[in-house]
Amino acid sequence: MSSSANSRRTRRGVGAIGLVIAVVALSACSAVGVHTSPSNGYLPEGVTEEAPIVENLWIGAWIAALAVGVLVWGLILWCMVAYRRRKGDDELPVQLQYNVPLEILYTVVPMLMVGALFYYTEDAQTKLHDVSKEPDTTINVVGKQWSWDFNYVDEGVHEAGQMAELDGKTGAEEKLPTLYLPVGERVEFVLTSRDVIHSFWVPAFLEKMDVNPGLVNRFQVTPNQTGTFQGKCAELCGAYHSQMLFNVKVVERDEYDAHMAELKDKGQTGLLDNGLNREKVANRDQHLIDDIEGKN
Repeated sequence: MSSSANSRRTRRGVGAIGLVIAVVALSACSAVGVHTSPSNGYLPEGVTEEAPIVENLWIGAWIAALAVGVLVWGLILWCMVAYRRRKGDDELPVQLQYNVPLEILYTVVPMLMVGALFYYTEDAQTKLHDVSKEPDTTINVVGKQWSWDFNYVDEGVHEAGQMAELDGKTGAEEKLPTLYLPVGERVEFVLTSRDVIHSFWVPAFLEKMDVNPGLVNRFQVTPNQTGTFQGKCAELCGAYHSQMLFNVKVVERDEYDAHMAELKDKGQTGLLDNGLNREKVANRDQHLIDDIEGKN
């Protein structure tokens, strides 16, 4: 068998392996409950009114990238065919030191492409970070090692979260802190941190934002679907970063009000002080840390 035949077989084998890996990866996304589809570029299904802004930017960028890729691949193949070596081609073609029109072309065109990408990215980011509208509900999300506190500002109640205990058993999500949001209402998140940099991320929102100590970040969303969604910290923040999880429940207004009343009945009234750091607040996660370190 010739070396060229071996090379072709190798390329086909590598391509098949790549296809299998891609299929397995997409299957894994579905397995953990992340709903994707070709219509939104295989992003998680957005559940806010702002999600289409991210989807449109994502899909538009991929279309532009594929168009450039097809053009480049086509030019490469055309050059391989049109300028392949033929019988009797014993002399080198004319060697040119430069080609001004061509150099201008491949300098200006990429600059225009980058400029267009920057424009649409900045436009989307400006819309997503716009907090000029009056929110229906304001929630102060406080990141801490390694959980979350939620201050429901308008209702004057709070919920203090505990670090997730991941022991491989089912039902761990039921013990996570749960953030309640009313469907169809504009919610403003005011993000603060007690210690280090965290990142507030709900994949179904198609948005995330850093939670920095000494800095207040804000963004608004309008949930348009009810359901329970997963949230997590997206910034490496220490030894138990992977256990900094929470739930998000988007519910009707009646259920939201009922949960606020439930927090009041539990005595969780008032707002947790953002000025308190982990040394001044009783560390309710310490027993979990001790258990984990004891097992190790």
